[in-house]
Amino acid sequence: MADHRAGPPHADGRLCVFGEHCGRRSGTGRPIDARMPELGRCLTLFQYVQAVTGGPVARIDQAGSYAVPSLRGEAFSVLPGSITLRVDGDAVASASVVRDERTGSVAVQLFDAAGRIAHQGLLLSEGDRLLAGLTGPAAGGAVTAAPPPTAPVRPPAWEDGDQLAQLDAILVDGGVARREAFDRYPGEHRKIDAAVLPSVLEHVRSAGLPIGVAVFGPAAMQACAGRVHITDQTVGGQVFAAVADSSVVIGLPAVRACHLVRSTAAHGPTSAIELDDEDGRCVAVITQFGIVGERVHTDWERLAASLPDA
Repeated sequence: MADHRAGPPHADGRLCVFGEHCGRRSGTGRPIDARMPELGRCLTLFQYVQAVTGGPVARIDQAGSYAVPSLRGEAFSVLPGSITLRVDGDAVASASVVRDERTGSVAVQLFDAAGRIAHQGLLLSEGDRLLAGLTGPAAGGAVTAAPPPTAPVRPPAWEDGDQLAQLDAILVDGGVARREAFDRYPGEHRKIDAAVLPSVLEHVRSAGLPIGVAVFGPAAMQACAGRVHITDQTVGGQVFAAVADSSVVIGLPAVRACHLVRSTAAHGPTSAIELDDEDGRCVAVITQFGIVGERVHTDWERLAASLPDA
């Protein structure tokens, strides 16, 4: 099993992810259809993948097979044991099966219009690598953006929306527009001290309190939910947590703001810890997804209420 921790951090605490290329296109690739549901069907064909989503501040990875990915605006759930991916179909510009000429590894990569990696699925089995070679190319054999939707997609109504509306607003642009207009949000929200994150993770681990974690890349969100098995913090400030079947790494020195936001979810108002980078983009959310049990929800809300203001 590959080491799931990120590589050495940059001097400012940012993680070095996707190898030394930090999320940029690398290697030689063969285009595949980036449109949903065709892309979703392609991803679910592979049986053993190391799926990675994130950027310079936060990263999540999980080995396994994909659940059917969801699109922004659709229903959302985390299926235990499967890789949970949500994408902004309007922002995923292309997808390719990419071979790294240095290592020989093969991955499925999704890209935004700027050529940044939105999500990567490293194919771990020989069978999946062979299957990737048989995957039909995109129409015309060229990397092209998905056609525009037939009708404009309304922006998420995050101001009066539920938990999923908040997540989808982050998925669009990292939540920048939402954060800039946060005074319009009628729910509870306050800045908290990001330095408490390691203590929060250690507390939920020792208490056996399950959590949900979502990490955002350009146009993509990967999520997991379950108990925290391991927590760690390096001298350089990287915070690591093994959550259910996933590994989450956060470059704490690069977190520029931390917010506690309450929005309506399955059990009523539910708190989420949102971590922002230096550009005001939300890179990770820690919360409770879906139906988790009344006691879990109550204990989580008590913990959230105890967190100190920034």
